[in-house]
Amino acid sequence: MAKVSQDVSSSRRKSRKAYFTAPSSVRQILMSSPLSKELREQHGIKSIPIRKEDEVRIVRGSKKGQEGKVSSVYRLKYGIQVSKVTREKSNGASVPLNIHPSNVVITKLYLDDNRKDYIQRNGGKLE
Repeated sequence: MAKVSQDVSSSRRKSRKAYFTAPSSVRQILMSSPLSKELREQHGIKSIPIRKEDEVRIVRGSKKGQEGKVSSVYRLKYGIQVSKVTREKSNGASVPLNIHPSNVVITKLYLDDNRKDYIQRNGGKLE
């Protein structure tokens, strides 16, 4: 099948380079998470860039099923840190785990004015 758009490369190499060298402003959009079924119906959008204070449920990986609040968004490492989701180091110290935003589902949105504007701009609805 021929490529539809001449403006976009279908090269794996170029896609990976674009992903790993993306600036912080682009990473924010790349770090989007799907919304839970209830939020999807409520707001009329499927996913939204994740941010601190959102409440999430982990749906993939070793910590599957755990829930918590996003304590930090680490754009440089494409990871989010969820409160109470930690790993024990060999010396007994516990460190937060970095989880990719695609492996979580947002269960409760942190809504401020910027977030409400984003939802409306992207065809969603507020309550």
